[in-house]
Amino acid sequence: MTISESDASLVDSTGTDTIVELRDTSVSFGMDRGESRVLNEVNIDIERNEILGVIGESGSGKSMFASALLDAVPAPGTTTGDVIYHPEDGDPVDVTGLSKSELKQFRWEEISMVFQGAMSSFNPVRSVRTHFVETLSAHDYDVDAGIERAKDLLEDLYLEPERMLESYPHELSGGMKQRVLIALSLVLEPEMLVMDEPTAALDLLMQQSIISLLNEIQEKHDLTIVFITHDLPLVADLSDRLAVLYAFEFAEIGPADEILERPAHPYTRALLNATPNLSAPLEQMRPIEGESPDPVNIPPGCSYHPRCPLADEQCKSIDPGPYDAGDSRNHDVYCHHWEQSIDDLERAFTESNSDDSPATRNASHSDDAEPLVSLEDVEVQFGSENDGWLDFGESDVVTAVDGISFDIYENDVVVLVGESGCGKTTLGKTAVGLQRPTDGTIEYKDRDIWKGSSGSSTLEDEEIRRALQIVHQDPGSSLNSHQRVRSILSTPLNRWHPDLDGNDRRERILAMLEYVGISPPEDYIERYPHQLSGGEKQRVALIRAMLVNPDLILADEAVSALDVSLRVSIMDLMIELQDAFDTSFLSVSHDLSNARYLAEKTGGRIGVMYLGELVEIGSAEQIIQNPQHPYTQALRWATPELEQDDDPDENPIRTIDVPDQKNMPSGCRYHTRCPDARETCRTQKPELVDLSNEDGVQRTACFRVDDDHEYWDSEPITDDAVDGDEDDDHVNVSG
Repeated sequence: MTISESDASLVDSTGTDTIVELRDTSVSFGMDRGESRVLNEVNIDIERNEILGVIGESGSGKSMFASALLDAVPAPGTTTGDVIYHPEDGDPVDVTGLSKSELKQFRWEEISMVFQGAMSSFNPVRSVRTHFVETLSAHDYDVDAGIERAKDLLEDLYLEPERMLESYPHELSGGMKQRVLIALSLVLEPEMLVMDEPTAALDLLMQQSIISLLNEIQEKHDLTIVFITHDLPLVADLSDRLAVLYAFEFAEIGPADEILERPAHPYTRALLNATPNLSAPLEQMRPIEGESPDPVNIPPGCSYHPRCPLADEQCKSIDPGPYDAGDSRNHDVYCHHWEQSIDDLERAFTESNSDDSPATRNASHSDDAEPLVSLEDVEVQFGSENDGWLDFGESDVVTAVDGISFDIYENDVVVLVGESGCGKTTLGKTAVGLQRPTDGTIEYKDRDIWKGSSGSSTLEDEEIRRALQIVHQDPGSSLNSHQRVRSILSTPLNRWHPDLDGNDRRERILAMLEYVGISPPEDYIERYPHQLSGGEKQRVALIRAMLVNPDLILADEAVSALDVSLRVSIMDLMIELQDAFDTSFLSVSHDLSNARYLAEKTGGRIGVMYLGELVEIGSAEQIIQNPQHPYTQALRWATPELEQDDDPDENPIRTIDVPDQKNMPSGCRYHTRCPDARETCRTQKPELVDLSNEDGVQRTACFRVDDDHEYWDSEPITDDAVDGDEDDDHVNVSG
């Protein structure tokens, strides 16, 4: 519905070309223990044709902000305040006053939304074409014309239109599904696109590719984009403006360059300090002390004051701002002390850090040290040929790990990085005895861990089973939801330390909870997992692994499910526990920034995997600052940074999508995506070459590191040659 003349004072009061404005907008849910206010009287003007990045921790109100823009808050939630949409032609529209039929039209034709989980947005039994046809038909659009537009959109997103339209969702990779979803959201030509964590489940290269594509799509189709994420570096280069949410309210809104260079709110500064990245010194990365408030009990005054080192009596009682902190355009900050300099903020945060970050260590082993765990030519295959009675008549075999060798030493850290499907987790599980290799050997202290297991897929040696442990990616699913923390942590003690009585077990558990910062432990020991925050769950999972005094822990994406603000804290805890228990870590990560922090802090190594092979391994310094393999260079390029780059490097990768693992490329497996590939790369497989020097250890599998290799005399591979010779259905994307 259009708004009345009496509400004219609400409309476009900024003087700018506003497309949507929110005034005192709140979202609340009634609960037994009180009203849960998950968006608290926010005010913002979204400008036409801008890209607005909305940043915040989990539970800060980001998704509720997105839902409020479309009046799509799920029942029994209620939206109050004003959400006014300004079409380019016509009268302003009161979004919260639209009828159901008007909302149905509005949500796709004026403002469209891309949700976080692409797979859950598709009907798995309907083809992609059917999804487009149903959307067009529901809005009385010309289906034939709409399908032609869909083809253009898919092509803009570097997808093959005909192949995509005839595919079913399960036949597409995560990146393909996300791009198809973007095309589907744009098929009705909306004015504004709201994206709620659209790249959260994607790899670095796919994230960066989609970010680049969004810039192109936004310019071509004159879109306004609201990009919602917890990952600040991801939108640093993409956004025109940033809006920082904390505790269901905006803490700071302003031009992206100003907020990144001169953050005015202490929370924004803390968020920048807590974000792992590749360029900042490690000592500048610090976790945010304390926890976000409960939506039922939001603190009075400034909601950040319980965690803020600058807080005084005024902050505790008076709601701040907005204050105008802008240099050129509007820069609103909700802080009484916004005029204090960045140096003052840094000094306050440094003084408030009660727990010092673990000191950076040198390499944790000498050249003549004996390996703790040694992998030699390890191969792991999956497929019907290895499934025995689970043979469904297919002969396809996928080699997840192919001939990998490396050693892990006592008190060592090795971080495996690479895209999804490259074999990181499979290799990690094989190293700790959770997956039996198809070929090759794994030795623990010179003992073959599978010797005597008589063909079983379960490790039978009790000592080795205790020595090799795992911490899973999602602590919520790895902790028994029906057991209290006391029972969860008692289980490993009951099995491996049966001599302890009940009191001893309880005291040991309480001591560990206190050690990792879960206090008061007497309270937490009786809680269930759903009563813990994400960081607390991961701490409990770490304690469970540590209680058996293991020699090696596989940390499988142990921080990827956590907010950026928690990652440094958990990685610091891992390092402290390693020092206390003399434990080694084999960590798995798709995030090069996290890998750098953990490996550089501990003097460990980073191993880069691609399609089942180890293509480069070395010290954090060498891998980050001097990558030699083109794939490592591509990962380095794709890793988002906080500093905005006015002259970004050219895209160092030829194609977005990873080859089909059932049809591996010949020779160097990366040659189908490598911009430097030559004919030799198509036919010959490179071996790891030792490039270690005084700056650190480094081994690289690339012909380019050898100045005398025949690679230099062979012909470059063109894009057409790759597409014509490799049966992988790739779509080229130039830099």
